[in-house]
Amino acid sequence: MAKIKYTKNELKKQKDNLKRFTRYLPTLELKKQQLLVEIRQIQNRIEKLTEELNQITAEVTKWVDVFAEDVDLHDFFQVMEITTDTENIAGIDIPTFVEVVFLDKEYDLYTTPLWVDRAIAVVKDQICRHAELKITQRQEAILREELRITIQRIKLFEEVKIPEARENIRVIQIFLGDQMTAEVVRGKIAKAKIEKKKQEVSTV
Repeated sequence: MAKIKYTKNELKKQKDNLKRFTRYLPTLELKKQQLLVEIRQIQNRIEKLTEELNQITAEVTKWVDVFAEDVDLHDFFQVMEITTDTENIAGIDIPTFVEVVFLDKEYDLYTTPLWVDRAIAVVKDQICRHAELKITQRQEAILREELRITIQRIKLFEEVKIPEARENIRVIQIFLGDQMTAEVVRGKIAKAKIEKKKQEVSTV
C-alpha cells in the first residue's frame, strides 16, 4: 500500500480516487462484454471461412489430374496486393479484409484447355478466402489480447485499487477523528486551567 498523508486534503484525494475507480469499473465490465461478443462472432466467421476453404480445396483436387497436363495457372494471373481497412471495436482498431487485387494476363482461348477458366476462378476464390481467414485470425488475436488486459484491469480495480482507497479513507477518518477529539480535550483542559486561575485571582 502506498504511503498516505493523514490530512483533509489526502482524505479528499482518496475519496476522489474511490469515486473515479467505482465510476470506471462498469465501463471496463461493458468493454469486457463487448469484446467477448465480438470474439464469438469472429470465431464463427473463422469456422465458416475454414469450412468454405475445405470445400474449395476439395473442388480444386478435382482438377489435379487435369493440372498434370503441365499447365501453370500462375501464367494466367498473379496476386498484386491484398487490401485491408481498419474497424474500431470497443476502442480497438483491428484490420479488416477488403479484397485481393489480381492482375489477369491475356491468353489464347483457342489453344488453352477449356477447364482453365473454371480452375482460375476456383483458385482465385481460394486465395481470397485464405487471405480473409488470416486477417480474421489476426482480429481474434488482437481482441483476445485486449480482453486479457481488460480483465487484468478489472481485477486491479476490484481487488486492489477500490479496497485500498476505502481502507485509506477509513484510516484517515479515524486519525482526523482522534485529532479532533484530542483538540477538544486539550481545549477543555486549557479552559479549566483558565477558570482555575481566575478563581485563584478572585480569592486573593
